[in-house]
Amino acid sequence: MIYVTDNNQASRIFFLKPFCGILAKSGLLFCLTAIISSCSALPGTGPQASIVQAAANQPADQQQFAVVDINSTVLHVLSRRPQDASLASFGDRSGPFEPAIGVGDTVSVSIWEAAAGGLFTPTVAASQASSGARPATIPEQVVGRDGMITVPYAGSVNTLGRRPSEVQRLIQRALAGKAIQPQVIVTVPKPVSSSVTVFGEGAQGARVPLSPRGDRVLDVLASAGGLRTTVNESVVQVTRGSHSRRVPLSRLTSDPKENIFVRPGDVITVLREPQIFLAYGATGRNADVPFDNESLTLTQALAKAGGLIDFRSDPEGVFVYRIEPTKFVREFAHVSPYAQLGNHTKVIYRINMRDPNSIFLASQFRIFHRDVVYVSNAPLTELQKVLQLFNMVVSPVAQGASLSSGLK
Repeated sequence: MIYVTDNNQASRIFFLKPFCGILAKSGLLFCLTAIISSCSALPGTGPQASIVQAAANQPADQQQFAVVDINSTVLHVLSRRPQDASLASFGDRSGPFEPAIGVGDTVSVSIWEAAAGGLFTPTVAASQASSGARPATIPEQVVGRDGMITVPYAGSVNTLGRRPSEVQRLIQRALAGKAIQPQVIVTVPKPVSSSVTVFGEGAQGARVPLSPRGDRVLDVLASAGGLRTTVNESVVQVTRGSHSRRVPLSRLTSDPKENIFVRPGDVITVLREPQIFLAYGATGRNADVPFDNESLTLTQALAKAGGLIDFRSDPEGVFVYRIEPTKFVREFAHVSPYAQLGNHTKVIYRINMRDPNSIFLASQFRIFHRDVVYVSNAPLTELQKVLQLFNMVVSPVAQGASLSSGLK
């Protein structure tokens, strides 16, 4: 009679009386003992709950990650967790941008005079032959690096950094006394300097000019021709100068603060990158599991992963692996400072699904992009592996003994 005890679970008794003599003679009893004592060498998908707990109980200076039990206090702290990235973090709280003329813009100038016979109007006879006043339109000019355009009788006019209304007044003053009460309209048909570039596999590539009303990220995407991918599979990256921020498009549509005003020279890239979490261990599905909303909870994630396998999973060993900002981890109690290295800290969140209240807790625990949801094997599963290995060793010997007895 052999007793096997595993991880402080109830002892399990297995009766092997028919083979005790054979085991003793063949040395298989020693093999069984060796198999049981080397359970850590058995095949497995990951650490058991007891191993994670043992790592959490190590001396503080030896801890390489933090193990945090999910409870109401932890959920309260997590409710204040900042997003991994945010367009609002650009820190620009100003309103719409009023476009100004810049290098590369195409400028058009039209001039009216109060009477015929002026610098820009036809003679009296020609004007009588036509109805209404006709403007004189200067050919379109591209603003160079010096910012100058040329207007007949007004000379060179500096337009760089000025609004069209300001350039109109400059030209009118320059033509005063030369033209007959001149009126000037300046337009920018091709505002290259006040535009935003949109490209990427998820959007129609275009250069979108900004309007004086002001344009937000979604306005620009709509003006560029919309999306080629679905909202739930798209990520929007905004590059402004040397800084870039990337957020899921679903957050952009649900949070008005993320739909920021764009600025001239911004580059908006739309990429196809579905939000996923990794289901691993004793779940019904081991895979990268996509999710289509920003508020996926742990209970929903477990359901998407096929739930816990009845005959294999340990309900006390449900974990979520995540890299958290270190300044945020400091709000958790009992976290070793040695685990808080650099700007980010490895955190393993743990929940005991045997507790009836755990369903409510898991329903409030939010899953983020690239989280790892891991369910460990139950201790009995490891014992079953031992018995399978033992059976592989004993069966040939038992068959040989049976044949030997038959021959006698």
